[in-house]
Amino acid sequence: MSKVLGFIKAQPVLTAAFVLALISMIFIPPDEKYVGYCNFAVLAELFGLMIAVAGLRGEGLFEKLTGALLKHAGTVRKLALILILVCFTSSMLVTNDVALITFIPLTLHVFAGINDERSRILTLVLETAAANLGSMMTPVGNPQNLYIYDKYGLSVWQFIQTMLPAGIISLIIIVLLSFMIPNTPCESRSGEPRPLSKRDTVLYSCLFVLCVITVFKVLPYPICAVAAAAAALFTDRKLLLKADYSLLATFVCFFVFVGNISRIGEVSAFFSEMLKGHEIMVSALLSQVISNVPAAVMLSGFTKYGTALLIGVNLGGLGTPIASMASLITLQFYRSSENARTGKFLAVFTAVNFGMLAFLLAVQLLILKPL
Repeated sequence: MSKVLGFIKAQPVLTAAFVLALISMIFIPPDEKYVGYCNFAVLAELFGLMIAVAGLRGEGLFEKLTGALLKHAGTVRKLALILILVCFTSSMLVTNDVALITFIPLTLHVFAGINDERSRILTLVLETAAANLGSMMTPVGNPQNLYIYDKYGLSVWQFIQTMLPAGIISLIIIVLLSFMIPNTPCESRSGEPRPLSKRDTVLYSCLFVLCVITVFKVLPYPICAVAAAAAALFTDRKLLLKADYSLLATFVCFFVFVGNISRIGEVSAFFSEMLKGHEIMVSALLSQVISNVPAAVMLSGFTKYGTALLIGVNLGGLGTPIASMASLITLQFYRSSENARTGKFLAVFTAVNFGMLAFLLAVQLLILKPL
């Protein structure tokens, strides 16, 4: 029982998705249509990207690039701004989760020698917002983008046209908020990164490029999955253990849940009516409760307006710590750090996130308008 409770605590979203899938199976027993529920292209592309990024991160590429940037920092504000911008830009390619897993520990290490807890907390909060908002700019930036991009058959231009305005405004807001950090002198403690393995770095880089062009439908998705597995087996089999299988399982469970309830006429009609004309607001609010990835999968079965859903779940990543599961990465790292003040962190996190969420939703709905 203790192991079951431990799993539920560690994987609340997967557990909820699994329970919902089981309940839906009571009303729609398994049949031949179940196979059609799963979007295998998304699963294969996610798996490939996970392996490629885990390999590049294991080689120390991200730490090396960041170390080079940190050499140019001379003040706390400039140091924080570099880290924030690195999270924003890197999340476009390596996903918001990976950006935070990579750079939050580095931030905590760098700030260990700076006696300024207020700046440390604000930097971590802005890094988290930057990763969540930067990741919305590309189809490979986060799982919900990848899913919606494939589900609705969006073109690259449609995607950019939809997300670029909100992305630019988000970046401006984050940079302006960084000026709340004092411009006092500091010295970074990033350490000396280890040498890269040229062979493996080139291999993982090629795999990453292959995954990206697969997302853009240049190559069939099975090639992406097979290439990722082969790369891991050839270089380091432990990489296969670093893929986020809980996320892949969560997708499968929600595929089953959404597929089943869409076959129940009354339920499908209810969700379709609730979403009509309110896709952005409903998806943003639902993300606050179940996080934006499952919200995207769940609501996609009841609306044809993929671009509005795309905007809603991405902006909905702001707000509560569970609105984007990537935010929990920062919270967990901070709670485990020395002299952590979790209450103060959550207060700053809530103020910044809900303030940005309200402002961006207002701008999107009143000025930019849904596409």
